Amino acid sequence: MTATAGVTVHDPERCYEGYTLLAETYQFPEDAPDGKGKIYLVDMEGEPVHRWETETAVQSFCELLPDGNLLYPTRDRSNITEAGLRELDPESEVVWSYHCRIDHDFQVKDDGNLLLHTIDDHMVPEIGPELIRNPYIVEIDREKNLHWEWRGEDHYDDLREQLSAEDWAYVEDRIESEFGFDWAHNNTLQLIPPNETAERERENGGPVRFEPGNIVFSYRSVDVVGVIDYPSGDIVWAWGPGELDGQHLPHVLENGNLLIFDNGTERGWSRVLELDPLTEEIVWEYTGSPKEDFFSKYIAGARRLPNGNTLICEGWKAHCFEVTPDGEIVWDFVSPFGEKGSMGNIYRCQRYSPEYVEPLLESL
Repeated sequence: MTATAGVTVHDPERCYEGYTLLAETYQFPEDAPDGKGKIYLVDMEGEPVHRWETETAVQSFCELLPDGNLLYPTRDRSNITEAGLRELDPESEVVWSYHCRIDHDFQVKDDGNLLLHTIDDHMVPEIGPELIRNPYIVEIDREKNLHWEWRGEDHYDDLREQLSAEDWAYVEDRIESEFGFDWAHNNTLQLIPPNETAERERENGGPVRFEPGNIVFSYRSVDVVGVIDYPSGDIVWAWGPGELDGQHLPHVLENGNLLIFDNGTERGWSRVLELDPLTEEIVWEYTGSPKEDFFSKYIAGARRLPNGNTLICEGWKAHCFEVTPDGEIVWDFVSPFGEKGSMGNIYRCQRYSPEYVEPLLESL
């Protein structure tokens, strides 16, 4: 993989043309020359068309809203007094915020409510004898009323029921031997969109585990991805032990398959895979050549673009690139924005169409 900063490959005929939202991670933005974290929207040449500035820690699982405002969360290890979700206008003014221990992901629902993944530390003897960190999801409205909540420790038995005896033994061993505190380390909260797997399940008489509106999670500590039924909260599907290795950003595509960035934390090389959840077969995969050339030990993600290409964030290297279904790189970008105060990595990136970005650009 290239290490040259900026855009080194751009094939306009085969790319999904648009704008890419990204940010290097800032844990202590006060260490930056101007004391601020940075979030960028770049064009296909890698040139910033807009920049937001933050006064808090930031990790790049941001979302550009249709009106041109931006939602961003603080980092999972942020100072608790400033932790939470913030909405910035194009001038980087905070127009709304919610204080919580936000952690790794959030989603905006069609009705405007927000699903936030947070963390909660307390004792759960069933999982371990001492203090542990648990995944905690809340649904709030813009007036900050609580509509729904979900606690991972309450569904520990659900997870056991969805895995084979061999896979559950793997989960228990990982918790006991390596992750006694952060037993789950959930890094994903994805609302399932309308999809073909749900339609197939419905045609077969159910149950419809991949119903639109259900939630995909990713327990990185134990190499498990799964689905939470909304609103019951039951875990209704799970997969991963023996196949996954420190994964990030599993999410359901329109075709009903899951796209997953499989980091290979212990394996030493990463891959992006597309899984048919009904057959549990890997139907598409991207790896480096040689495999060790593509590797992000932690963070990272991948998204399927409307033209069928896949936008990949090799987070550890601050490297974002677009590949065709045949694995050919048609856009290649390494962040040139590193500065003091930045950790020099990119958690995620996201591509928006020119039409979606138009309200923001017209406001500048």
